Amino acid sequence: MRIFVTGGTGFVGSRFQQSLTARRIETVIYDLLAPRSDRSVEYIRGDVRDQKKLTAAMSGCDAVLHLAAAHHDFGIATQTFHDVNVQGMHNVCAAMQANGINDLCFYSTVAVYGDQPAPIDEATTPAPISDYGKTKWAAELVCQKWVADNLKAHCLVIRPTVIFGPQHFANMYALIRQIDRRRFVRVGNMQNIKSLAYIDNIVNTTIELWIDRPANTPRYQCLNYVDKPDLTSRQIMDAVYQGLGRKPGVLFVPYSLARLLVVPFDIVIGLTGKNLPISSARIKKLTVAHTQYEADKIHKLVDSPQVPLAKGIENMVQWYLSEGKQAVPLNRRPPANCQISSAV
Repeated sequence: MRIFVTGGTGFVGSRFQQSLTARRIETVIYDLLAPRSDRSVEYIRGDVRDQKKLTAAMSGCDAVLHLAAAHHDFGIATQTFHDVNVQGMHNVCAAMQANGINDLCFYSTVAVYGDQPAPIDEATTPAPISDYGKTKWAAELVCQKWVADNLKAHCLVIRPTVIFGPQHFANMYALIRQIDRRRFVRVGNMQNIKSLAYIDNIVNTTIELWIDRPANTPRYQCLNYVDKPDLTSRQIMDAVYQGLGRKPGVLFVPYSLARLLVVPFDIVIGLTGKNLPISSARIKKLTVAHTQYEADKIHKLVDSPQVPLAKGIENMVQWYLSEGKQAVPLNRRPPANCQISSAV
């Protein structure tokens, strides 16, 4: 089997490439950025907005894992979200059609649900509010139409919550770094639920559902992915402190006071558009807002994840201490326009 992976050098894509290679499954990585470590992997520099190159690069593959996306909170225009996430999905489906490929796995997001009250499961009607959520939902509709128009097609859509693990430089990394640098201050009681997904768990589950699927699997399947049981923000914070070998402080700032203290940061963000590490939105997200999703369907189909969330956080802290602390993350924001030559 030969799998074409868009966005294959990113955090999730790299872990998929490692897991698939371990199973002796060939991969072709299609990404704007080259692999940072494994130079032996078959890699094609390309952009999902480049229909001609995408179609040519996909030749000879049996299935497609579509991970490439515009997803950052700052620095990406609405049009770029649409071009990469929606038109990119159109291009992927067209390239598959041109190459006679009928097997697709697409990573969407729980952001398609927007800001709705829990419990949120696959029966919850999508109501996205961000450009990211809106364009991922639009991409799902493209997938649905592709399956409806192609009787041989199979498509697995995964809607993951926040994914974390070693080599990732997003929210969990920022929390670990702030606590390590003694710049973290607890706000309120932090009893809000934060659904999470550990990288090894979601990758292994996806491979089992997609590659090893039984013959009676529906042609179109859309599933949330969350590791259970959920943790509160306080439990996540405590796990980080434990991994660092330190005890959390007893002092905290009431949420109402914290909102007032960060007003200057909000003003700077509003005037400059800069992505500052402190803002009222970040404080609300970490300490007050519940981001709780249900994933009973996927866990009934596949055995429970092997790495508990607390262990996953410990693994990430150990990576941070050994190498992540000094590592320099790559800028993976897509450029505003496709700048890749169509020549393969």
